Amino acid sequence: MAAAAGLLSVGLGVPGATAAGEPRIDLKVLVVDNGDSSVQAITTELKNTGIPYTRIDLNDSGRPKITAAFLSDTVGGTPRAKYQGVVLPNEAPFGAGSAEQTALETYEKTYGIPQVDAYTWAHPEVGLEYASYSGTLDGREASVTAAGRSGSFGYLDGAFRFEDNSSSVTESYAYLASPRTGFTSYVDAPLPGGGGTGSLVGEYAHDGRRELVVTFAYNQYQQQFRLLARGIVEWLTQGIHLGQARNYFAVHVDDVFAPDARWDKERNCTPGDIDCVGGGEEGAPIRMTAADAAYAAQWQQEHGFTMDMVYNAGAGEEWKAENGGTDAMTDRLLADKAKYRWINHTYTHPFLGCVQDTSTVPWSCAKNADGSTRYMSRADISAQIRDNNNWAATKGLPIDRTELVTGEHSGLKTLPQQPNDNPNLAGALSDNGVKWIASDNSREPEQRAVGKALTVPRYPMNVYYNTGTKAEMADEYNWIYTSGADGGSGVCETNAASTCLDEPLDAATGYDEYIVPQEARTDLGHAISNDPRPHYAHQSNMAEDRLLYPVMEKVLTDYKALFADNTPLENLRQSAIGTELQRRAAWQAAIANNKVTAYRVGTTVTVTAPSGTQIPVTAPEGTKKQLLLGAQAFGTSYAGKRSGWTTPTGLQTALTLKLPS
Repeated sequence: MAAAAGLLSVGLGVPGATAAGEPRIDLKVLVVDNGDSSVQAITTELKNTGIPYTRIDLNDSGRPKITAAFLSDTVGGTPRAKYQGVVLPNEAPFGAGSAEQTALETYEKTYGIPQVDAYTWAHPEVGLEYASYSGTLDGREASVTAAGRSGSFGYLDGAFRFEDNSSSVTESYAYLASPRTGFTSYVDAPLPGGGGTGSLVGEYAHDGRRELVVTFAYNQYQQQFRLLARGIVEWLTQGIHLGQARNYFAVHVDDVFAPDARWDKERNCTPGDIDCVGGGEEGAPIRMTAADAAYAAQWQQEHGFTMDMVYNAGAGEEWKAENGGTDAMTDRLLADKAKYRWINHTYTHPFLGCVQDTSTVPWSCAKNADGSTRYMSRADISAQIRDNNNWAATKGLPIDRTELVTGEHSGLKTLPQQPNDNPNLAGALSDNGVKWIASDNSREPEQRAVGKALTVPRYPMNVYYNTGTKAEMADEYNWIYTSGADGGSGVCETNAASTCLDEPLDAATGYDEYIVPQEARTDLGHAISNDPRPHYAHQSNMAEDRLLYPVMEKVLTDYKALFADNTPLENLRQSAIGTELQRRAAWQAAIANNKVTAYRVGTTVTVTAPSGTQIPVTAPEGTKKQLLLGAQAFGTSYAGKRSGWTTPTGLQTALTLKLPS
């Protein structure tokens, strides 16, 4: 417990301070990289969090040498440590007793700088006995110890399981060993066959230095690393660093009020789609009922989660006119309108890009007489946005007019047929005050400008728009993910990004037993990776067998089992997500251009950045933001820390935070 309690004091009153006061500790991390996946995983976590770092490539013969001058100097008569923490591939990558290793260890002792050993084996030199077990931990459970929960890993509830995605591949090799004197374990796992536990992550305090020792192999995508990444970074930085990380989950439900076409299990396509050729009539479309709408509101209340209803009012009005002039489903949704967030999805869901020539499969862009591409006009795009907004106003829908999701993300570039945005799109967005337009993350994962608007990439969920039943979902999944020999399309055999199923899923059980766990694991992986991008499904998935709910429930249930109450899922609307991505991009640009200076002297943190730049900071509870007169609480509480975006106040040129004593 003493090690955890002392995290904030280390470096605040350390050897190397002058008589005049404390040394300056720059808020930057040194990463020594040998190419291993473990170092790359931690580096990715630093970048995604927004923490500046300097990377030394051990495989580069021309790299800088680690010397006292490289690590520290003096600024204005005050000793300066250039790095607040050090990430190494193992405990001694330069060789024990070498000049570089000695310089690094002296630096760490002088300024109280923590060191992470990204992956090493269990042996006395890292404070552990020799391993009692070495081998795979696939599918095995690990637990955060009491010391871990009271320290940097207190955002976790306790136990978690290592991934086991393939029985034919070793995914997580580890060493389990007992601690020696000076070692405090933060994460343990039971020894196979009994006989107690061994450490996987722990702190080794010795010779005036502190090391975080990790004895399992990992990469940045594995869930066990994603769960522990925050704690590794908080330990490394002593809970005081630039950048912030939170967990996010938002689900957009597209095509609300509109019907969705149905998958044809015989033709293996969706009648009505351009690429569905051959005879046969379109099946009955999939559309929510009033009972489905009532269930949606009830489900939200029971699970404490708000969905974004992405609506097509005109398509709903057309359905109503064709079905007797009444629409109990719409009436129910409107009665519960305040329970949801609502996003404009255009009035009738047309394709807003080039005019599609469907005389061939695949379709192509129609041409004008001069050979130029024929596009939907600015006036027609604008009318689709405006008419949907106006309908919402008559019904009292609580919409944000700055948000838009176009049908199929159309209007934006669509490869290969339409390599550029519809040139009329940006103007139509401006006409209607749209600032945030959704894009498909599988095609455009980065935010970009569309005129004055910015995109908000969304993750497509593997719950298909054209399926209302579990059997339909399993059938289409089999068509996509099984080989030609097994009756599938064979696409999985030719697409490098895809993997074929060993055998087709059972129509009755495949959705619940295979698809739901797979999709929920993917979605949870996004949620715990500091990734605010929303996921999207369709109203059809809330009808009939209500396919969407089991996925969302598993994400929420698994998350709650893994994380403590002080680390809730952030459920943001599209405009807030867009703003978060915009701020991150500006922050990363400022770091890349060396426009950020940040350091700690004693209990004072000072940060300068380009004027107007929102600055992300994470600090201990009790941290205050200094104003010209007085101070105020900094940030908001999350995962046991205070964090948030902020700027200097008033006439101040630098952000100043006062840490608790």
